[in-house]
Amino acid sequence: MRATKAIIHLNNLEHNILELRKNINKDTKICVAVKADSYGHGAVECSKRLEKIGVDFLAVAAVEEGMELRENNITIPILMLSLCTPEEIPLAVKYKITPFVFDKEYIQLFADEVKRQNIKNYPVHLAVDSGMGRIGCYKEEAGELAKYISCTEVLDLEGVCTHFAVSDCCDCESNKFSKRQLDYFLEAVENIRKEGIEPGILHASSSAAFINVKGSELNMIRPGIVAYGYYAGDVNKKFLEENNIKLELKPVMTFETQVSIIRNFEKEQSVGYGRTWKANGKTKIAVLTAGYADGLLRKFAPFLEVAINGKNYPVRGRICMDQCMVEIGNDSDVKRWDKAVIFGLKEDGALQTAQDIADKAGTISYEVTSLITKRVEREYIE
Repeated sequence: MRATKAIIHLNNLEHNILELRKNINKDTKICVAVKADSYGHGAVECSKRLEKIGVDFLAVAAVEEGMELRENNITIPILMLSLCTPEEIPLAVKYKITPFVFDKEYIQLFADEVKRQNIKNYPVHLAVDSGMGRIGCYKEEAGELAKYISCTEVLDLEGVCTHFAVSDCCDCESNKFSKRQLDYFLEAVENIRKEGIEPGILHASSSAAFINVKGSELNMIRPGIVAYGYYAGDVNKKFLEENNIKLELKPVMTFETQVSIIRNFEKEQSVGYGRTWKANGKTKIAVLTAGYADGLLRKFAPFLEVAINGKNYPVRGRICMDQCMVEIGNDSDVKRWDKAVIFGLKEDGALQTAQDIADKAGTISYEVTSLITKRVEREYIE
């Protein structure tokens, strides 16, 4: 077994969902995003726990992701947030993956396949583009498309949805744009009702919106990163405290590796590709068994620190595909085979979170956890 692994605390995943429930109405449904392998946390095991604690829906981005869940006995409804190809539609239907639809061609493709498989009342969700600019119909088309879905006689309009573009930003202009998006979406819903069609489950809010965009909770929320223990954008811990909102999240993942060897360095001796770092004097370098093929991007090198025995040590030189190097100095208690924690929970020995790395890299915590590759073993614990 490789020493480089991601420890997944399933009890923290459950804790975060329970924290979310405290902040929504008791009848509001929850759809957790488990796409991209649950943002790097392992979709199958996370989904099993989410199903066990009563989450209403799961959300994936690809047919293969939904298939993997079904093949591992996940039975609750699965929404597919992105579009699939015509060739994938038979599998989507076979594995009971609920699509987002928004034009007649795509609707008809699903209707034809549902008929071919002799299925009735197959659920679909009508997506409305209220300002994100990716997928979705316009509000003027919503009523007609809802009617078209009904006329297929095999598809059921289970829900109507949209997605916010800047709900994780708290500046005045962003808040105004989110409000316009919500109003636009509700107008689309009203156009559906004017056709005498019940729109079903209404959902728009991802991790930030149900808190930051008043009135956007609707019938269901679609949390992503908050389920895995991180706040979304400007809707962070400080924002919640200022607005007297209690949402205490716990990171779900700890990413750790091991010291494989310790090397003595002389002054001016370099380490790594490109010789980008040279020792200022006599020092020691610990080589760790994790690199960019595990999810540590090369661009992390200038600022990344790694915790060993309760102290942070800086990465030196370029991060390699399978290894990285940290300077431990001459007086360190670091020994060969010691555990080195890159990010995660304090109780696991981490001194930084994925958010800390994201802040320094100019990105988001979603990217940092999703980068952890498949060759890194996931160890699931309570």
